[in-house]
Amino acid sequence: MSELRRDPITGRWNIFNTLEPTGPDGFEREVRQSSQALCPFCAGNERLTPGEIFAVRPPGSQRDGPGWDLRVIPNKFPALRVEGDLNPRGVGLFDLSNGVGAHEVIIETPEHTKQLADCSAEHVTQVLQACRQRVLDLRGDQRLKYSLIFKNFGLTAGASLEHSHSQLIALPVVPRRVLEELTGAQRYLEFRGRCGFCDMLDQELQEQERVVADNASFVAYCPFVSSFPFEVAIVPRVHRWDFAAATPDELADLGRLLREMLRRIRQTLHDPSYNFMILTGPVEAEEPEAYHWRLELVPRLTRVAGFEWGTGFYINPTPPELAAAALRSAALS
Repeated sequence: MSELRRDPITGRWNIFNTLEPTGPDGFEREVRQSSQALCPFCAGNERLTPGEIFAVRPPGSQRDGPGWDLRVIPNKFPALRVEGDLNPRGVGLFDLSNGVGAHEVIIETPEHTKQLADCSAEHVTQVLQACRQRVLDLRGDQRLKYSLIFKNFGLTAGASLEHSHSQLIALPVVPRRVLEELTGAQRYLEFRGRCGFCDMLDQELQEQERVVADNASFVAYCPFVSSFPFEVAIVPRVHRWDFAAATPDELADLGRLLREMLRRIRQTLHDPSYNFMILTGPVEAEEPEAYHWRLELVPRLTRVAGFEWGTGFYINPTPPELAAAALRSAALS
């Protein structure tokens, strides 16, 4: 028999196949082919991209030239643009505004075939530090209320270029998902007097069944109400609502744990496409003690179809207990 599980923050229900669960080898393997086309993100091709906003490069190296370790550039085809006014207005029942925001690309490495999992832990930390710096800089624009850092790796995860990169989109509104989580977290706080995310983390640490790995600052586990098979949450041990408030030591610990989880997923699931998102509180949080930022890592092993769209329920063929056990057993070189 299948099993229904309810998220205590959002109230969302998911369905799990506990009778005949799908293991790591039960998913279709993705065939990934490397393109030989001219890549605008490779070292030496800087002329093909917009000018860099931020870069990690040796002293004396030329801006928008080779020699860099990491570059941040405006997206050439942005979803939102910094220029212009919001001009919020109504048309009958509907609200609309101009597409003002920011859309940036973090080019994580100058090497075309190098994945983030192949980089050193120090380099992954460098990527996270650059993301934090850009989030803080964009907060100087009072029009922007929320910044999402995300990564699409692989064609089925939405990556249009194979060169390793992540993105940042700053929005003039707080996303609905975050608002729902904030509402649920505040309700939990008022009822129990504690952060619901902290309570979930404490329970995972007590039970250990779904914990995959941890270090001094973070815990990586497969959530009890995972929406997708082998979904992983990387959660700070210390209660904090804002990713941008992470300390240098915490970012270093996050870099080490994120690299480890990417390698475990690649080894266990045969290098699948994946997304990760850094879910943080909005710029202006009314109740910061209620929210707890985290990184969510989702291998793209299943497709969202009519049932999910119609109900908001997700059918997960792999219970998180099985997923965590498989990820823990991955042989890392």
